[in-house]
Amino acid sequence: MTGTAAPPPPEPGEEAPRAASRAGRALGLLRQAVHGTKQDYTEGPIERALVLLAVPMVLETLLESLFAVVDIFFVAHLGADAIATVGLTESMMSLIYAVAIGLGIGAAAVVARRIGEHDPSRASHAGGQAILLGILVSLPISLIGLAFAPNLLGLLGGSAGVRGTGSGYARVLLGGNAAVLLLFLINAVFRGAGDASIAMRSLWLASGCNMVLGPLFIFGVGPFPRLGVTGAAVGTTIGRSIGVLYQVRQLARRRGRVAIRAGDFLPDVRALGSLIRLSGSGILQILIGTASWLALVRVLAGFGSDALAGYTIGIRVVVFALLPSWGLSNAAATMVGQNLGAKRPDRAERAVWMAAWYNMWVLGTIGVLFVLFAPGIIAIFTRDPAIAPSGVACLRIVSAGFVFYAYGMVVSNAFNGAGDTWTPTVLNLVCFWLLEVPLAWALSRLPAFGPAGVYAAIAIAFSTLALASSLVFRRGRWKTRKV
Repeated sequence: MTGTAAPPPPEPGEEAPRAASRAGRALGLLRQAVHGTKQDYTEGPIERALVLLAVPMVLETLLESLFAVVDIFFVAHLGADAIATVGLTESMMSLIYAVAIGLGIGAAAVVARRIGEHDPSRASHAGGQAILLGILVSLPISLIGLAFAPNLLGLLGGSAGVRGTGSGYARVLLGGNAAVLLLFLINAVFRGAGDASIAMRSLWLASGCNMVLGPLFIFGVGPFPRLGVTGAAVGTTIGRSIGVLYQVRQLARRRGRVAIRAGDFLPDVRALGSLIRLSGSGILQILIGTASWLALVRVLAGFGSDALAGYTIGIRVVVFALLPSWGLSNAAATMVGQNLGAKRPDRAERAVWMAAWYNMWVLGTIGVLFVLFAPGIIAIFTRDPAIAPSGVACLRIVSAGFVFYAYGMVVSNAFNGAGDTWTPTVLNLVCFWLLEVPLAWALSRLPAFGPAGVYAAIAIAFSTLALASSLVFRRGRWKTRKV
């Protein structure tokens, strides 16, 4: 009988050093990911590339999501109207987030493709044009927010108490939207280039400042004025502005793959046109999804401030779990963009399925914990018997679909990384507006469901989106997309 002999068993005492060596290599890789590396993501093991990209992206979004939970924790001490104010204003801010993320989709796709083509000067120029576009977009939003904040709260169903309590909060956040737009947009440029650690540090700085300044302005600690719920918006806007200043400093120091110069901010019609084409469909894609949340909030508002407050707390906890998963999704998008630029579409596809598999295990585990321990989790934020049941129902029902969401998040972002922003746009339109919103309205009218019908519709729509996205992705048309 021929063949290769089996390796001898390890000698006594050898396994511990080997395990220590593996742990040391893993820690070394994590340190590289956090501190930053010049790794070429179009070469080498895909697992290593995903770790180097995903770790800082996960840490970046983790602190942002932690801030969202901490913020609502302090606001929850101000009563149902204050919580409802945050919920309604966040619904409006979700439109701004949609614009920021949509602009970021276009910027990241172009920057990643240029980096994959080994053309850093064009990547930097695309980054400069994206920032210019973000500034121009933020100006009219600021004017509308400052002038019509109370009217917008009323349009979304806010009571007179909510409008009186929350007008200042809405004005500050909407008026200072440039801080949000630029923070998200510039980080998208860094991520597309593969400089994920810089994006991580900028958002950490912004979120850290948010968490410190928020309670100081809310409760009037020391020399800080007591601003109530408006103080949460003031702390958020200042913190995010500090994060933007850090980003600009990093771009000026030119230590990363993108080194934007003054000339890159001069209007370039061709570059702006390309970005507007990609970002326009990207914004539409996100707006379709986020505008559906406005419709859901409007349905929930009919059940009163208590139901809306419970939903706000529950969905904030869900966001806490989902945002870190966007780290893996963004890592997959960067891998897709750069490897398509390097003419390696098969490597791009392998990276997507690998990231989706990892995401499924992580998010699925969190979903099980949320279903089992929802009452205890919601009790951290409120024990009000009128609010808590709605929060528990929201957390349990929505998190039941986390396994499906994990795949959908990665695959949808992979389309965007390839510059194919229209495919997820159409899928969002079908799943959210033709399925989710009508289903939420219909189920919530049934006595057996009420507000829980809205939560069930969310779970059904996102699970359907995940399945549809995966089927379309397998066809492979995204591999031929030009950027």
